[in-house]
Amino acid sequence: MASETQIMATGRRKRAVARVILRPGKGDIKINGQTLNEYFPRETSRIIIRQPFLLTNTLSELDTIVNAKGGGKSGQAEAVRAGISRALCKYKPELRPILKKAGFLTRDAREVERKKYGRKKARKRFQYSKR
Repeated sequence: MASETQIMATGRRKRAVARVILRPGKGDIKINGQTLNEYFPRETSRIIIRQPFLLTNTLSELDTIVNAKGGGKSGQAEAVRAGISRALCKYKPELRPILKKAGFLTRDAREVERKKYGRKKARKRFQYSKR
């Protein structure tokens, strides 16, 4: 582990931003002052967040404190996963190839395209009427 007692990293996805702090502990995950089960009621979100820990077998060694804001719950969950993965790379640099191969270190840059004037949605047009 690095000389600091805690490791900080940031993860982003869509409009969501997650600031992650890893500390030595017993595996507790707190998000915005709530437990993982309270903040993310959906099981899929909880699975997404635990993925980097399960892949690297570090779930029981570190406590995680997260400050998540913006976007929706699904975007926040993926932002938290990205933040945790980045923090784990700082914690143990030898974990980087494992996380990289799983695709957790790549920023998913897809965002919602804005609606344009004269159209129904971003790309959909109004129905054309010849007569």
